[in-house]
Amino acid sequence: MTIRECVDRITRIAKREVRRMVSAPIYFFCMLVAPIITVTFFVSLMRAGLPADMPIAVVDQENTSTTRNLIRQLDAFSQTRVAFSTPSFEEARLAMQEGEIYGIFYIPEDFTVEATTGKRPRLSFYTNGTYLIAASLLFRDMKTMSVLAGAAVGLQTGRAKGYTDDQIMSQLQPIVIDTHPIGNPWLNYGVYLNNTLIPGVLQLMIFLVTVYGIGMEIKRSTAREWLGLGGNSLWVSLVGKLLPQTIVFTLVSFLIAVVLYAYNAYPLRCGWLPMLVALFFLVIASQAVGVFMIGVLPTPRLGLSFASLFGMLAFSIVGFSFPVQGMYPALQAWAYLFPLRHYFLIYVDQALNGRELYYTVGEYLWLLAFLILPFLIGRNLKRALLEFKYIP
Repeated sequence: MTIRECVDRITRIAKREVRRMVSAPIYFFCMLVAPIITVTFFVSLMRAGLPADMPIAVVDQENTSTTRNLIRQLDAFSQTRVAFSTPSFEEARLAMQEGEIYGIFYIPEDFTVEATTGKRPRLSFYTNGTYLIAASLLFRDMKTMSVLAGAAVGLQTGRAKGYTDDQIMSQLQPIVIDTHPIGNPWLNYGVYLNNTLIPGVLQLMIFLVTVYGIGMEIKRSTAREWLGLGGNSLWVSLVGKLLPQTIVFTLVSFLIAVVLYAYNAYPLRCGWLPMLVALFFLVIASQAVGVFMIGVLPTPRLGLSFASLFGMLAFSIVGFSFPVQGMYPALQAWAYLFPLRHYFLIYVDQALNGRELYYTVGEYLWLLAFLILPFLIGRNLKRALLEFKYIP
């Protein structure tokens, strides 16, 4: 088959695929509606960067000017809002169980007296771990407030003994830590979550659409017709079928990049080209994985189940919610089987840190390496397309 014949056959199959895509609403939903809804939801949800004014309760069993000042300072934190103050721990506990608050800050009786007499009173705080982000942020604020309260008491005690402020501070804080977060100095949750969650949803949609498109050829017994248009060549037929999907998903991914890096002005230290190339490679790598899925399990039901499970696992294992280095060695190896993992590493190196491109070439090559997967199951997939009888 000459190159011109291949191009003609690919064009005919692509036109056929476009007609199928237009006639089936599921394509429109998975390729356009779902990514747009995802972008709109996450971008609007994380518009402020960090959640603010999360409610907590303060159990103040002393109720003195010192503890009231402590509560006002805690309420001044941007992430924390003191919803109410009560002497009853039971009341605060019930409010947490009912979901009205995310944390409890407990001040015991005789706190001021014990603090000023060197008896080391204990400040306790509780967070609802069901809400991971809220709990971690409130834990940080309440712990910071506890440290500041101890420092304030130490400062007052030192002044009463006649020490200067410099002498007191050298004891309270002998080492001053000056932190400078790189890549995301604003500590904006949207900067790293939106740039991985949204491509993760896109990867999942590509898996599903790829498996569905090929699976429907098997289910509707149109596989022979499809292969016939491709001159009985599986690879010509696959290229023609996936080409329209590749174009649509690539355009959608570029639209996502515009929303993230132009509209939201997220860090893009590498310029546009490296990230656009990474998004294109993510699209074709995900399609290759989808072909592999339907080749291994050549029925729509099992293939879509495989795609859904594998796509959802990516959100937990690629390293943006929990570092891969902290996982078990077996899971660390599994992480590299997801295209999203390599896209995430490209994003961190290029968009966030602006490293030289040669440091990240390996991740681009990893994405291209996924294109080998269809060749591993080509014979099995072609046999299924020609011989498989779908039984509902």
